[in-house]
Amino acid sequence: MNSERLSPDFATAPQIQPADMLAIAAQGFRAVICNRPDGEDAGQLPAADIAAAATSAGLAFAHIPISSRDVAAEDARKMAEALAGLPKPVLAYCRTGARSALLWRAAGAIQAPAGGTAPAGGTAKPPATHVHDVVIVGGGSAGIATAASLLKRNPALDIAIIEPAETHYYQPGWTLVGAGVFRPETTSRPMAHVMPLGVQWVRQAATGFAPRENQVILAGGGLLTYRALVVATGIKLDWDAIPGLPESLGQYGVTSNYRYDLAPYTNKLAGELKAGRAIFTQPPMPIKCAGAPQKAMYLSCSRWLKTGNLKNIAVEFDLAGAVLFGVSAYVPALMQYIQRYNIALNFETKLVKVDGPARVASFERKTPDGTEMIEREFDMLHAVPPQIAPDCVRTSPLAAASGYAAVNEATLQHPDYPNVFALGDACSASNAKTAAAARQQAPVVAVNVLAHLAGKPPQAAYAGYGSCPLTVEYGRIVLAEFGYGGKLMPTFPTWLLDGTKPTRAAWFLKDRLLPPIYWHGMLKGREWLARPKAFTPAES
Repeated sequence: MNSERLSPDFATAPQIQPADMLAIAAQGFRAVICNRPDGEDAGQLPAADIAAAATSAGLAFAHIPISSRDVAAEDARKMAEALAGLPKPVLAYCRTGARSALLWRAAGAIQAPAGGTAPAGGTAKPPATHVHDVVIVGGGSAGIATAASLLKRNPALDIAIIEPAETHYYQPGWTLVGAGVFRPETTSRPMAHVMPLGVQWVRQAATGFAPRENQVILAGGGLLTYRALVVATGIKLDWDAIPGLPESLGQYGVTSNYRYDLAPYTNKLAGELKAGRAIFTQPPMPIKCAGAPQKAMYLSCSRWLKTGNLKNIAVEFDLAGAVLFGVSAYVPALMQYIQRYNIALNFETKLVKVDGPARVASFERKTPDGTEMIEREFDMLHAVPPQIAPDCVRTSPLAAASGYAAVNEATLQHPDYPNVFALGDACSASNAKTAAAARQQAPVVAVNVLAHLAGKPPQAAYAGYGSCPLTVEYGRIVLAEFGYGGKLMPTFPTWLLDGTKPTRAAWFLKDRLLPPIYWHGMLKGREWLARPKAFTPAES
């Protein structure tokens, strides 16, 4: 029986069986809570059978079923009462443990019953009474830009931003850190320096959402209540999904430009490698900045070509997908560089394990008959982890089937909760997950949030714009700009900058112009080349 401790007095587990009860008691638990409705799955034992087994093992038992990730206030109250009255520690279970965790957090945020004690895991707190005009979850590029755009339009707004991190990163710059073009410190700022003046910065993590009550559940057990909610939590890099990868990173030649502390190691490895095998990987979509895995590869190859070492280095690009890039107009230019650098291109090949000390990477490769496992020795491995929606979104009632916050692709408004909006990497829209997308989404969300607060329908629309400056060599970039359905959406006329071809102008844009546009434009609410267009009902 696998359990996860959330506090000294509380743990969660997936479905348990009567035979597990003696082991549960042996682990020191004194009570069990079932959060599954009876009949949820075929063959599922009813709660009464589990209760009988618990009683036989000397354990207290309570049944508080919830059928979805939408925790109602009444459910949270019942959980709080049970936690106040049951002997501790308590083990709660559902199908996976996720609903039990969410219900525990919700219970911890409400007042314990009179005469009782606080719910397990923390001090009981009364329901939140202050109502913010807007609560934004996430202080990354999408969240800060949205707050700045809102305040540009209405400086009197009461806005709270939930963000536990103390540092804000310009993540698009990490590609150039990995190539030795940028210094790492130029891609970071203290969070306090980018937080818009006038907002309330809540230095905690959000752990859940109660949209029917217009509340966000905080890690510390508190609640924030809102008139409008903006979900901008970003994406979760699931390093642990590849066994051996987390402990290998930063040594044994294993690196990734997807982490601030590792991008300099990419630069070091590429600078020192003179011969051997260099492997670059790309996981299944969606991922943030889908071109970043191959950007690291092209820049490394460009360096090795200039130093004369490329002929001694076997370069592989192992990607889980079936195409080099999702928008076909940019593929011919990229293939020219694949051929120039003599890169072995392996489609439908997914990294599944890393043995750092042995310098061996294991892959699952699709074949006509199914899949096969292959192993590759390496001298340098640039690994990109699978990426999923953050836990607080994925296990919430706001989630779409993908796990990301559900939105209307044009208005970025939630289909079931009209006062909820989402943008950036956290939302379910089918656009590319890039900072350039967030730059155009933020003004759209700002306009539509204000419209909702004024009792009006959405006023602005997002066309799916995203941009990926593909750094194919030092000094040249293929500037991919596209919207929904792969429609090309170039910012500049072709005579000035043809994005389908490698150009020095695009390199100048990324190297010199985009960082100040980010720090002094996007994060300050200056919507350069990002003014929202009007929404029409036909786009819904």
